[in-house]
Amino acid sequence: MKIATSHEIAGYTITETLDVVSGNIVQSKHVGRDIMAGLKTIIGGEIAGYTEMLAEARSKAQRRMIEEAEAMGADAIVNMRFTSSAIMQGMSEILAYGTAVKLRKS
Repeated sequence: MKIATSHEIAGYTITETLDVVSGNIVQSKHVGRDIMAGLKTIIGGEIAGYTEMLAEARSKAQRRMIEEAEAMGADAIVNMRFTSSAIMQGMSEILAYGTAVKLRKS
């Protein structure tokens, strides 16, 4: 599955626009990570636990979006984006979305 943040994919022509596809995950914080994050705020630096958690959440959301596109018979997803929002304190939603399309080699 080809994925692009642009509206086209070099070397290919979009022959059909199928639909918007998306995948999401709601992720909550872990108490152990919160304790370590609190300590990190004192000395500064990257909070690796949260970086890893968000990278994993983005990956899961993207996989779900790809599965939806594959179920439609798409060859690619264009205009792919990520967005996030706070659901409640300690919980965030990560959403991956884009447009599923059919391609032909140019």
